[in-house]
Order: sequence, then structure tokens, then C-alpha cells
Amino acid sequence: MRRPFRQVDVFTSTAFAGNPVGVVLDGTGIDDAELQRFASWTNLSETTFVLDPVDPTADYGVRIFTPTRELPFAGHPTLGTCHAWLDAGGEPRSADVILQECPAGLIRIRRTADGLAFAAPPLIRSGPVDEPVLRRIAGVLRIGRDEILDGQWVDNGPGWVAVVLADAAAVLAVRPGPIDMEIGVVGAHPDGSDCAYEVRAFFPKDGATVEDPVTGSLNASLAGWLIDTGRARPPYVASQGTALGRAGRVHISTDADGTIWVGGGTITCLTGEPPTCSPGLRLRPGRPGWTGQNSDGPAGVLRPGTVRPECRHRRRRSSGGRRRGRRSRHTPGTCRRPRRCRPGGGSVRR
Repeated sequence: MRRPFRQVDVFTSTAFAGNPVGVVLDGTGIDDAELQRFASWTNLSETTFVLDPVDPTADYGVRIFTPTRELPFAGHPTLGTCHAWLDAGGEPRSADVILQECPAGLIRIRRTADGLAFAAPPLIRSGPVDEPVLRRIAGVLRIGRDEILDGQWVDNGPGWVAVVLADAAAVLAVRPGPIDMEIGVVGAHPDGSDCAYEVRAFFPKDGATVEDPVTGSLNASLAGWLIDTGRARPPYVASQGTALGRAGRVHISTDADGTIWVGGGTITCLTGEPPTCSPGLRLRPGRPGWTGQNSDGPAGVLRPGTVRPECRHRRRRSSGGRRRGRRSRHTPGTCRRPRRCRPGGGSVRR
């Protein structure tokens, strides 16, 4: 089945300079294994699937997958999904705020002069980092322990732990080795620079170290820490992706009540309708082989490799120079058109 798809570049006003996210605008009826398989195939840092919300106050629901696992929340997928949903004709209940439902809860999103912005969700884990963990972080970042000025757990879903280095130059000089945790690194740019901070984010994938081009969730939790410790004064702009040749810009602002908003530009770069399910055989109720809801896919779909019952299919045979059709019973192994064969006879319309 083909479903509307967008690839959106986030935290940039220039295409291909931010962090892309894949958005499947109709994720209903796809099982978890298929969601994960498609996210692995796109090989983007995250792929999202838009769903009908459970909470009646939400505008839409979303599930967020990396190539290897599902996340309860992530920042740039939140903004990219909202952009794609609005671009596809989504109409929010409120003119001021779009409400997204995800496993982490309800996330508020609003339009700003700098693009869409989301309200930073609460932290799952916070507090100082133990000394053994700081030494471990220094080791995997291949820097001296004395180069880390401070460390903090800033986990709002993905598992971030963050460290502050002397300045932006020190952040850009980091060349990490293999890691096994999600690490954020931040350092200040000189006064008067266009951006206040340089941010980098590293995470493990299939035994390798991957750097995320621009990370909304990390910038959201970093903002709370930097503001609370007096290191940063909102509003400010953080740059990320510089080491990868990107030009991500994350805009941080706060409301009077202390709510932190994380925003940036969003641009649709690709549109299409890729198949998001494995090809399967769709059966009609009452036909041989109909099982209703089977264990590995949507109702009425017989997966490739499943043994079909005996089928009856009209085939064309040549006899005495004339072509004529006849029906014969045969097993899938002898069917000359197995991909279009339906148990009980006839062809499947696609």
C-alpha cells in the first residue's frame, strides 16, 4: 500500500543544510515491525508516522522511529512532522497552538517569526553526572577529563547526557571514538557572534558512532540547563552541524512562565508515495486462506512465504494452434502467476 510521504529539512531556511526527517502522513494499520522496517530502510536519523490521536484535544498523533528503535520524543521530527501535516492540509483546533500527541505526552507547537517551535518537554532524568561517567565520556570523546567544565543528565526521551567544553572551537575539535551512549557537547561562541553556542550530538548505531546534524531534543534540554546555571540568557541561537558541513540554527526563547520554546525553519525537500508495507496477498472474507487479523500484518494480508491453500486460476494454454483458457487446480508452486494468484480462483486486482 502506498502512503503520502514527505522528507523535510529542519532547523534551516536553506534546503539540505539542516536535519532531514521522513514523514509518513498515514501510519494507520501498519504493525510495529513494519514501522521499524521502513524507518530502517530510510536510514534517516528519524522517521515518523502520523496517526489519529487518542487524546481528543490533540490535533494529530505521531510515532517516532530511528533505524533501530522507537523514541518517545524527538525535537526535529516533531517540527518536521508538524510542517508536513500542515502542508498536507492539516487544520489545528486552535489558531495559536498545534497539539501533537506522542508517547512522551502532548507537545505544544506554535508558529513564530523563526519558524515552527515546540515547547520543551519535561526531563526524564536530570542532575549532575558521576565522576566515573565523566571520565568515561572524556575517554570516548578522546579529550582530557580536565577539558570537561561541567556535566549534566539532560534526558527528555532519547537518553542525553551533556558536557560543557571551554568554547565552540573546543567543541568543533572533538573527534570521538566508539561510543555506547547519547552524548551532547556544547561550548560558547565568542561574544558578538551570530550564534551563542556550538552544539554537537553523538549516538551509537550498529556499533558505530554517528553525529546528528541538528538535534531539537538535545537543544531543548541543554537550554534548560544553560539558563538555570546562568550560562545563557534567552533568546539565543545555537548552531549545530558545522562539523558535518551543515548550517543548522536552533532558536531558543522563553515565555514569562519559564516555558522554553525550541524553533527553526522547515522545508519540504522530497515528496512521494513509497510502499510502506511488505507486498502481500489481500484476501476477501470467506475465501480460503482468510484469517482476519494474522500475527504478522494487517487484517486479510497473507505475507510472502506463507503457504497458500490450493488455488484455482485461469491459465492460457495453446492447443492445436489455438489459444484457449481453462481452469485447473494447482498449488502455489505450480501456479504460473503466483504473485497474482488468489486462493479459490481468479486474479487479485492491484
